Amino acid sequence: MIYLDNAATSWPKPETVYQAVDHCLRYMAANPGRGSYTMAREAGRILYETREDLAGLFGVKNATDIAFAYNATDALNMALLGIIGSGDIVVTTAMEHNAVTRPLRYLESRGVKLRIVSCDSQGRLIMEEMRDAAKGAKAIVMTHASNVSGTIMPIAEVAKLAVRENCLMIVDASQTAGREEIQVDDMKIDMLAFSGHKGLFGPQGTAALYLREGLAVRPLRYGGTGSLSESDEQPVFMPDRMESGTPNTPGIAGLGAGIRFIRAVGQANLRKKELALVSALIKGLQEIPDIVVYGPRKVIDRTAVVSFTVRGLDSGEVAHRLDRDFGIACRSGLHCAPWAHRTLGTLETGTIRLSPGYFNTAAEITETIQAVESIARRGEKM
Repeated sequence: MIYLDNAATSWPKPETVYQAVDHCLRYMAANPGRGSYTMAREAGRILYETREDLAGLFGVKNATDIAFAYNATDALNMALLGIIGSGDIVVTTAMEHNAVTRPLRYLESRGVKLRIVSCDSQGRLIMEEMRDAAKGAKAIVMTHASNVSGTIMPIAEVAKLAVRENCLMIVDASQTAGREEIQVDDMKIDMLAFSGHKGLFGPQGTAALYLREGLAVRPLRYGGTGSLSESDEQPVFMPDRMESGTPNTPGIAGLGAGIRFIRAVGQANLRKKELALVSALIKGLQEIPDIVVYGPRKVIDRTAVVSFTVRGLDSGEVAHRLDRDFGIACRSGLHCAPWAHRTLGTLETGTIRLSPGYFNTAAEITETIQAVESIARRGEKM
């Protein structure tokens, strides 16, 4: 099988990730912070070390400002529902995933005022509109890169605007964590939400939320933390304030192994290889008649996501044929991002999304291009 759905979940994982999860399940069957015996201490060490690894990756000075979550949607809900209230103005973009749009629509029903900034036909932010929208806002929340078009957004530029307008900068880095350079202090990011199972190579069920020190964020969940057990009030200190209940220790062990793999290979090397695959993929697809490729033409302006349609063919059927006839795994449809499809003009058709990863090869990309060409050429017979 040729796996080209890394924008959903990266696969395969580095071997060390599998080993870390297996070792934790076999030898650390304890709740971290819920005991003083050896296994419990070792489980606590896994959380501590992975939190430190994440802090190092994103330039976070105090690792306790990072709270583990169960996925990026969970982390974004923690951020948005934790600090936005009735009467606040929130600014977002027309390229957001439902992990952002649905919490914002809920908040809008509770009295929050929502401003949606337009993007162009390649998914690029219209910065002039953002400058107007940011005035008087409580927060700007936006994706770092689109999961549909791959378009990388000007996060640093928008964050500077947020500083000038005295509003919070909340970033969804689900598609960029582990690939793009992200330094929260340098980029003036107040909250950073990201998944662990995509570019960080961790298992599903892992994610985290960075909160700038001093932010008064309400917890999404209340309960046991393993700390201050004598009190029936939620701890006020981080990360315990945001982390109630038993954590996904085996998953976090795998996440830590994924981050160490990234450090060993180098983020720049990971991105260089993935963009080389993307460049070859776009070039090959554009040479096929009746193929429309979406997103920036310059690969430097995108992450490793390529969406396309075949004129006259159903996107779902094309993806099905790629899987059934050629053993190529990809995704079709709206990718949980209807706003982005409305912007790109693909709301009615959806797209076929190919998202290469570090473990794909140039030969697989060539085979994929040939498969798409075969389907497009025989389209009228489908």
